[in-house]
Amino acid sequence: MYAIVEKRQLAGGIFLMDVEAPRLARSSQPGQFLIVRNHDKGERIPLTICDYDATHGTVTIVIQVVGASSRQICDKNAGDYLLDVAGPLGHPAAFVRFPEEVLRKQRYLFIAGGVGTAPVYPQVKWLQEHGVKADVIIGAKNADMLILQKEMRAVAHEVFITTDDGSCGIKGLVTDKMKALLEEKHTYTQLVAIGPMVMMKFVALAAKPFGVPLTVSMNTLMVDGTGMCGSCRVTVGGKTKFTCVDGPEFDGYAIDFDEAMRRQGMYKPQEATADCTHKGTKNI
Repeated sequence: MYAIVEKRQLAGGIFLMDVEAPRLARSSQPGQFLIVRNHDKGERIPLTICDYDATHGTVTIVIQVVGASSRQICDKNAGDYLLDVAGPLGHPAAFVRFPEEVLRKQRYLFIAGGVGTAPVYPQVKWLQEHGVKADVIIGAKNADMLILQKEMRAVAHEVFITTDDGSCGIKGLVTDKMKALLEEKHTYTQLVAIGPMVMMKFVALAAKPFGVPLTVSMNTLMVDGTGMCGSCRVTVGGKTKFTCVDGPEFDGYAIDFDEAMRRQGMYKPQEATADCTHKGTKNI
């Protein structure tokens, strides 16, 4: 059993939880993920690591209500327990393995969309701790859906906010600000995009003419997190990869995003049915 030591709401339907897991806190690296299970018959939910604190023995997850299982976890509070928190799984971000002389020559621009801001945060924090400057674009539909602004500003070199409706920061899409920065500054050596699949697709299309390498995280495709179910198959450069064992990060220009988005939508009817059943049971 894993105790939830802190819970706070970041936005509508989005919650942050610090979970007591000393072993995971000692071994986690940016870019990796955990498998969380609420009870012995519960669904395995892959969640990217938002933060980890080896001193206090905690890992931080951010979870959004999208179906019955995520709703059950989000209904828990500090002092409650999760049955399983397994990991860390997946490959860490590539820069973790860079020699110091290579790492210090890098200049990163992260593009974070919605809940994708959560897995961006530990990467930017790690780079800052190792003396590497990183700029971050955070995008959301409106000001109410923005998360982790304060935390990101504490570790990033510069943070740019975009909202679809202009209620905070720049009115427009993350791709608009990204293109403006790439046109103004030619010092970025690496782009990293994490967020909704359609956002990453258009980031890849917009960034390709600039010739800056792009990494994307395909974590939203994962189901069981072990490669056994096959649901996270993704075509990368014409070859089939499994997000949970080969990723979750890949070359953004090599991804077949249209295929990935079709795969992502396969279980939406079942998710909707299960969530309605759960909410109906809760209200009895």
